[in-house]
Amino acid sequence: MRKILFFILMSMSITCFGQDSLNVDSKQVNEGDSIHAASTTTTMFSNNTLDNVTKTEGDSAYIKEDYTAAIQIYEALLKNGEAAEVYYNLGNSYYKIGEIAKAVLNYERALLLQPGNSDIRANLEVARAKTIDKVEAIPEIFFVSWIKSLINSMSVDAWATLGIISFILLIVALYFFIFSKQILWKKTGFISGIIFLIITICANLFASEQKEHLVIRNEAIVMNPSVTVRSTPSESGTSLFILHEGRKVSIKDGSMKEWKEIRLEDGKVGWVPASAIEAI
Repeated sequence: MRKILFFILMSMSITCFGQDSLNVDSKQVNEGDSIHAASTTTTMFSNNTLDNVTKTEGDSAYIKEDYTAAIQIYEALLKNGEAAEVYYNLGNSYYKIGEIAKAVLNYERALLLQPGNSDIRANLEVARAKTIDKVEAIPEIFFVSWIKSLINSMSVDAWATLGIISFILLIVALYFFIFSKQILWKKTGFISGIIFLIITICANLFASEQKEHLVIRNEAIVMNPSVTVRSTPSESGTSLFILHEGRKVSIKDGSMKEWKEIRLEDGKVGWVPASAIEAI
């Protein structure tokens, strides 16, 4: 009976705890990249040339301070798939030519793919310091903040991998608990099984949370120099307040094509033209 139970658990591992991984470039993001304004020499590329560019060419243009060319190359690369390091370098390039809103947008996209990367987070904070709007978030319970920090400490792929590994170790622990004849091994298998079970459940929940953020994308950056937030989705609506480029907002209602209802970190809500913001 115990053998039958064990083999049932083994078969369940194939179907219950796998996580879909996303195609994210796993190469290390450039580290220690200081941000400063600099003069550039512009190189323009044709569409045919951009079809065959590589990240190395973008990095070369970036090092040569030809930021316009680097931007063209990085954006061409992103058309073939998302990669945190490309978003990160694209954000750096936009920052260095003074386009803060686009810099913030690409740093946010890079951080979405690699939430635990300290370099991306540091450069994002530098770019945010250049924005006009300073919104204070509503304080959260310390436990909620701690959970969010824990979830964002690793990417969806990392949490999924941890979940799979911990589940395999759970099966091993159950094997010792069920089949071992020594009391010590039974106790060890039982205790470690509980620990690995908790890790497996948490890792899969955290991976699901990370994946939901990647799929839904309900946050956006204000791209216009300034935009008036209105009480209704119409230019005739009452003017509530003004937001400036680089401000991060949450999309509360995105069902309309021309207008989006947004929410700020301090709880304020209103409507803005869809063209004034770009989803992260």
